[in-house]
Amino acid sequence: MPGRDGSCMDGRTRKLLAALAAVALLATAGCAGLAGGQTDASTTSEDAPERTIEVSAGGEATAEPDRATLTVAVLATGDSPEAVRQSLAERDDGLRDALIEWGVAEDRIRTDYYAIRETRESRERENVTTYRGEHRYEVVLHDVDAVGEAIDVAVDAGADGVDRISFGLSDEREQELREEALEDAMENADADAAVLANSSGLTVDGVYTVSTAQTSVSPYTTRYTAEAAQAGDAATGVETGDVSVSVDVRVVYEASEA
Repeated sequence: MPGRDGSCMDGRTRKLLAALAAVALLATAGCAGLAGGQTDASTTSEDAPERTIEVSAGGEATAEPDRATLTVAVLATGDSPEAVRQSLAERDDGLRDALIEWGVAEDRIRTDYYAIRETRESRERENVTTYRGEHRYEVVLHDVDAVGEAIDVAVDAGADGVDRISFGLSDEREQELREEALEDAMENADADAAVLANSSGLTVDGVYTVSTAQTSVSPYTTRYTAEAAQAGDAATGVETGDVSVSVDVRVVYEASEA
């Protein structure tokens, strides 16, 4: 009927108009968002300097060590792995007890390597089986002047080898040297940037960005043998050397025409 047909058409029309209005609202919001994004991009572009000078430079700082690490080992041989293990354990106890009694803290004596293997001669000869074991320790000292005495204590307690002595830095001293190295690196970067600017007809206006690329620590390392300590009755003397800390920086400078 006309009345019913008319009222039905009015309902459909209202739904259609509401849908169109919603689509229009979303489209308007999308345009506004797009316009906002374009504004941000243009703002970022405007903030960037027109001219830059990029420099990579290194810096270094050195100091006397305040920490030493000794690598000492005990060895044992036997006709079975169990016999070698027991022999190592007995010799280990003697070495550790002597170092602790001398003054090394127990937590500064750490296992660096432990192995029990069949010897090469055993594999090459029939009916003869021999095993060799090694227990290697790292001993950390915070008194570098006492390294020679620590070696004597270890050798007298039965250590068969003092393979390596490494002189390094405590965490606090290493951080101090890193800061000095960073200052040195920035001074070198400033000098390089000035030369580049002068050669290019530019003036350095200031630092735009800066970052560190790498930090390295170079300890002073030497080797020693237990035979050297057993060669005479004189106390062992060990020469030390400086430890260096180096850093690399990457700096971007703002520049303008001179």
